[in-house]
Amino acid sequence: MNYPYLLLWLEAPLQSWGHDSKFGRRDSLDFPTKSGVFGLLCCALGAGGKQTEWLKEWADCDMQVQAFVLSDRRGQPMARQPLLRDFQMVGSGYDDKDPWQNLLIPKTSDGKKAVGGGTKMTYRYYLQDMAFAVALQGPKDKLKSLESALQNPVWDLYLGRKNCVPTEFIAQGIHADSTHAMEKATQLAKTKGRLPSFKVLQGEHEGYVFTLNDVPLQFGQQKLYRDRRVTVLPVD
Repeated sequence: MNYPYLLLWLEAPLQSWGHDSKFGRRDSLDFPTKSGVFGLLCCALGAGGKQTEWLKEWADCDMQVQAFVLSDRRGQPMARQPLLRDFQMVGSGYDDKDPWQNLLIPKTSDGKKAVGGGTKMTYRYYLQDMAFAVALQGPKDKLKSLESALQNPVWDLYLGRKNCVPTEFIAQGIHADSTHAMEKATQLAKTKGRLPSFKVLQGEHEGYVFTLNDVPLQFGQQKLYRDRRVTVLPVD
């Protein structure tokens, strides 16, 4: 069955879409991950916890992404900004004798004080000045529920992290197919002085193909994911 597509517009000064973060290094992929998009939708719905059954319904849905960069005065695409690296100290400056402040200090897995008192250095990376059109396929009634939730979110919406605040309405309508959805995205991009840069298709196509472990199977404390193949293509 040919289901329609819900168009999401993700634009902000900073975005971060983690896919391979470990320990103190919190990296970002060049485009939104499927797990990141569905985490955003869970915030809109106010859906916490594992959400195993709900995620199972969406695991095989098609998701296409198109990236847009700013254009210069001549109408040519501007060079993409490099990843922004933010250095942070976690757990520093808290009084371990205060019951509340003590909760904010990182500890070992068994709850004991960590080596060095618990202060950790972290590096966090962000995309700068990017916009992404995300076309998500699904049954029309379910897409309408998601669209309504994005228009009236239960929890605050962020594009990867809490300092990545969207600067445009995310829900941009339900469209008959991905072509119509991306045409709408291109029209919106023109009003913002943006040009298409690359697109990401689900599955194997002509282009750069690789595997992402970003299909969410379970959220909550014990997150579970599975792989999917994606193809990155340049856009003229």
